[in-house]
Amino acid sequence: MPRQLVLATHNPHKVEEFQAIVAATRPDLEVVGYDGPEPVEDGVTFAENALIKARAASLHTGLPALADDSGICVDALGGAPGAFSAYWAGHAKDAAANTALLLDQLSDIRDPHRTAQFVSTIALVAPDGPEHVVEGRWQGRLALAPAGADGFGYDPVFVPDGQEPGAERTVGEWTAEEKNAASHRARAFRALVPLLAEL
Repeated sequence: MPRQLVLATHNPHKVEEFQAIVAATRPDLEVVGYDGPEPVEDGVTFAENALIKARAASLHTGLPALADDSGICVDALGGAPGAFSAYWAGHAKDAAANTALLLDQLSDIRDPHRTAQFVSTIALVAPDGPEHVVEGRWQGRLALAPAGADGFGYDPVFVPDGQEPGAERTVGEWTAEEKNAASHRARAFRALVPLLAEL
């Protein structure tokens, strides 16, 4: 029977994404969703908030817990929204409103100054073990307008680096398989894999 890890989120999109990423590299592990209380994320960095969530989920379930805190960091905005990406347009966590506000703030900025990166920080907390934090970054730039209906959050406005000129797509236009192989979360999880041996 697979060893279970609880993912400290109530976001079903993140659970699905992590299940696919983990299954590709560690099929002996099963990622399960979290149904416990949501802690107050009062950290000001991705790492602080990831640890807050992982500690709460591990304490509540008794299982090793993973928590991802992620967002988009825009160079022209000094790295903002950063750890405040989910709340950029207010506490409602409205992805469409967050995206619209970000694009409005960059409305006078043109390439090559629309550079940005997705950042994922993953914390691993075991009930009786050490705590680990790893990070993955995905470089790209912001599109002028959303494109694509797949993904979630800022995916429809993020254009990853490394695509063929003239055939570039936002992550909102990528398949789930493409995203799960290249994303900031996939990169962070690859950094975490050696640490999972401690469980």
